[in-house]
Amino acid sequence: MAEPAQGPWSGPAARRAYQVVEVTGPSMVPTLYHGDWLLVQRGAPVRPGDVVILRHPFQQDLLVVKRAVERRGNGWWVLGDNAYAGGDSTDYGTVPEELVLARVRARYRPLGKGRRSPFALLAWAASAVRRVSAERSAPRRLRAR
Repeated sequence: MAEPAQGPWSGPAARRAYQVVEVTGPSMVPTLYHGDWLLVQRGAPVRPGDVVILRHPFQQDLLVVKRAVERRGNGWWVLGDNAYAGGDSTDYGTVPEELVLARVRARYRPLGKGRRSPFALLAWAASAVRRVSAERSAPRRLRAR
């Protein structure tokens, strides 16, 4: 399950509008990979298709990254882009609005170890920083439950 590092969500850092968090886990592959860094905006309006940071409904000390698919009542139906990873609304239902903390604005993919050839550096430079939006990274799968 992809979740950001929890440090920026407590203390004085929690009051900043924009924060940087690290992704761990495979639930948002291919949009986000383990080790990616995300620029997130706290309190931003969420639309269907946006990638969001939320507190896990049953384990509220755990933060997760998911795609807000649909508004249902007073909450969001969220799914991971990786159908095989699980840990989304198909497991725990609709996520209450107050547990959705932030909207992902951009992704930074660090340079991998051993990628020092000129071609590898060019390929990394072209794709290292990418905006994450509902239109650009919508999942190519449909899942009904």
